[in-house]
Amino acid sequence: MTTNIQEGYVRSEFHNGVSHIEFYHPQSNSLPARILSQLAQEIHGAGNDTDVKVVVLRSAGEKAFCAGASFDELTAISTAEQGREFFSGFAHVINAMRTCPKFIIARIQGKCVGGGVGIAAAADYAIATEAAEVKLSELAVGIGPFVVGPAVERKIGLSAFSQLAIDASMWRNADWAKRKGLFAEVHSDIGALDESVSRLAEILMHSSMDAMREMKTTFWRGTEHWDKLLAERAAISGRLVLSTFTRNAIAKFKKK
Repeated sequence: MTTNIQEGYVRSEFHNGVSHIEFYHPQSNSLPARILSQLAQEIHGAGNDTDVKVVVLRSAGEKAFCAGASFDELTAISTAEQGREFFSGFAHVINAMRTCPKFIIARIQGKCVGGGVGIAAAADYAIATEAAEVKLSELAVGIGPFVVGPAVERKIGLSAFSQLAIDASMWRNADWAKRKGLFAEVHSDIGALDESVSRLAEILMHSSMDAMREMKTTFWRGTEHWDKLLAERAAISGRLVLSTFTRNAIAKFKKK
């Protein structure tokens, strides 16, 4: 699925058993509702395609992997229901990644903020470059990482998650993310990143589909309630985004 490149896009390409899903937005690969919806659809589609053995999730460009929620859409939210619907987009992507029966490799070429950290955490195996610093900036704009929180906490533990969530203005480097378990590998440059992604995809492409499906089910055991949980979390963020604090904070960020 492809849209006007000036408005961002989600594209899927299939090669030799691997579904490559790429998203792009001109504002540092931020995530408006439309792109979130398309991402969830493409991930579901790859999971249901019997020809797909592994999924590689990536963003376009060589800079930011994902800047998180679209500030333009956050400022346009005027009711709690609209807020819930917007943040449910992140819930749908995370749940699509969780329930996809294929392993998802995340290719992380640059900085991850907010929802971008959630996507990295929901991947089954994240491979990054040294430029891939991470930050959960939600508290800085008065929201809190409620929807992505379960995925991040599952991957790196409550202590590391709370550090990211509380000190919302501090970047953690890729080495920190690797030591905490968010990234499986960290490479010096994009060339080495792509080589490692291709290497792992090739190995998984020739692995047992039944075994990988059972492994994924085992890895994600205990998250069966996330459809309800993440919907509840989306409602919390949807209320908080209406606050005067959040309006003013986002306005300041957009002026930078």
